[in-house]
Amino acid sequence: MFDYFRALDELAQDDKDIHRAARDFVDKEIVPHVQGWWDKDTLPRELLVQMGDLGLLGPTTPPEYGGAGTSSTASGLICYELERADSGVRSSASVQGSLVMFPITAYGSEEQKKKYLPELGAGKIVGCFGLTESEGGSDPGAMRARADRDGDSYILNGAKAWITSSPIADIAIVWARAFESKQDEGTIRGFIVPMDTKGASAPETKNKMSLRASITGEIVMEDVRVPVSALLPKSGGLKSPLGCLTQARYGIAWGALGALETVLTASIEYTKTRTTFGKPIGARQLIQDKLTRMATHHSLGLLMVRRLGELKDAGTMHYAQVSMAKRNNVRAALEGARLAREMHGGNGITTEYSIIRHMLNLETVDTYEGTHDIHTLIVGRDLTGLNALE
Repeated sequence: MFDYFRALDELAQDDKDIHRAARDFVDKEIVPHVQGWWDKDTLPRELLVQMGDLGLLGPTTPPEYGGAGTSSTASGLICYELERADSGVRSSASVQGSLVMFPITAYGSEEQKKKYLPELGAGKIVGCFGLTESEGGSDPGAMRARADRDGDSYILNGAKAWITSSPIADIAIVWARAFESKQDEGTIRGFIVPMDTKGASAPETKNKMSLRASITGEIVMEDVRVPVSALLPKSGGLKSPLGCLTQARYGIAWGALGALETVLTASIEYTKTRTTFGKPIGARQLIQDKLTRMATHHSLGLLMVRRLGELKDAGTMHYAQVSMAKRNNVRAALEGARLAREMHGGNGITTEYSIIRHMLNLETVDTYEGTHDIHTLIVGRDLTGLNALE
């Protein structure tokens, strides 16, 4: 692993073992195949089962619910290694753990936890997270999806867009405004919706040029009736789905550095062997400047997430710190991938090399789970106490 400042030297032995297992798995089972998956715009369903067998899905979930109960640092390192192969692969695993298993753990009933978490953690069932709407984007509070109480049921209507894994999902965590009566103003609540429920569908999103090694779709709900027991009882208000996003953004802050490692190390090797005017281009000052910038950003980012993991396990992590890390590390990885593409010249635009795939993937990672600008304003609000989002 590229760790210029030896940020991981003092890891606990358990974390080192998990990291080594994740890295070996990625090298053997993902790296040799991921370009083919990306080319076909798909991800094998069985890969999630393999991840589940190794405890890579929702690793911080308590053991009593089938999880590995790992540290937050170990879960971050898993995201790092998965994204070292491909952002779409990390995204699929991250959704399963951070956006499906976490809300059930945090907001679900004991019955829901026992029913769903072990099978999600094993990859036996696939989940997806339905928050984003086509006209909502960065303003989830403007959601139109609704759940109307009807006796012992809720009837859900609405549509969600850009949903990772929805076409292959068995269940969806859907966020909607719940109306208990005609006079109710509606409160955002979470629901566990089996995707084989009548009226639920998940059309696949085609023609993507990014995150192709994950499956993306919509969630369409037309009078979808679910029992009251489908409600996540501890959910309430926009803070509930945003709490899930904080978990996912934490993983992204780690994961983006994995992609940056790949394009950096590939560029170091390429520039040592690519020769112009009688010597390797790695001997040129401009090339060394690019490599140094990439290595510096990777090192600073790794030191940041290493500390963030400690804060998370101590229960003192703040969501604005996660926003800063996600904002910084993803943009650093994206800019690094662009520099790598430059250094690879014409080879940088072919999928014979991984550079262009990572660059295109990171364009999406820079946008989803809060854009670079949104995270700027989240941190700015925390620094000043003044809200520029209104």
